[in-house]
Amino acid sequence: MGDDKSTFASGAAVPRVVIVDDHRLFRSGVRGELGDAVEVVGEAGDVDSAVRVIGEQRPDLVLLDVHLPGGGGVEVLRQVLGSHPDIRFLALSVSDAAEDVIGVVRGGARGYVTKTISGKELANAIVRVADGDAVFSPRLAGFVLDAFAATDAPPMDPELDRLTQREREVLRLIARGYAYKEVAKELFISVKTVETHVSSVLRKLQLSNRHELSRWATARKLV
Repeated sequence: MGDDKSTFASGAAVPRVVIVDDHRLFRSGVRGELGDAVEVVGEAGDVDSAVRVIGEQRPDLVLLDVHLPGGGGVEVLRQVLGSHPDIRFLALSVSDAAEDVIGVVRGGARGYVTKTISGKELANAIVRVADGDAVFSPRLAGFVLDAFAATDAPPMDPELDRLTQREREVLRLIARGYAYKEVAKELFISVKTVETHVSSVLRKLQLSNRHELSRWATARKLV
């Protein structure tokens, strides 16, 4: 756990942490696993409440799930880091997909671990990231190295950058073959909102239909 006398950006002896995950029971379980290794100063279950709680509490670190109602973990990063660049983020997700890992790292997260991690390992990862280190589960670190070392692919896709985070989420689900109703249920939005996002994506990417959209997404390894 490092030097017990060291303090973090907030001046606390242990890192002050906000837990962001859309499952309340999971948040409670994490809080219990971490014990007194950290000070949990807030919780949130969606993007809007996460941004609000983080702004109010100014924690040393945010333990952030990748998939959240309201735009996902990347949207939390976007909204918070613009005004609070000193706050550290550690992603904790059930997903070990390369696109999720790379997405949050590009968004500003300093680490990414999966939910198979033990409580002791998680506490250690939180302390290290809050102290300025970068921490990744071993296999996930390979994704990050590959993504930023690749010479055959640019680090950013100008066409993809035209889309909002929500539009990207809708794009991926549609490309995977989800019906509009299934997308709506997955993202906690209305079918009409899904239709609006799809229309916007098609317009921005200059595509004609969802079949072209699927081919576009597949070609960029988004599905």
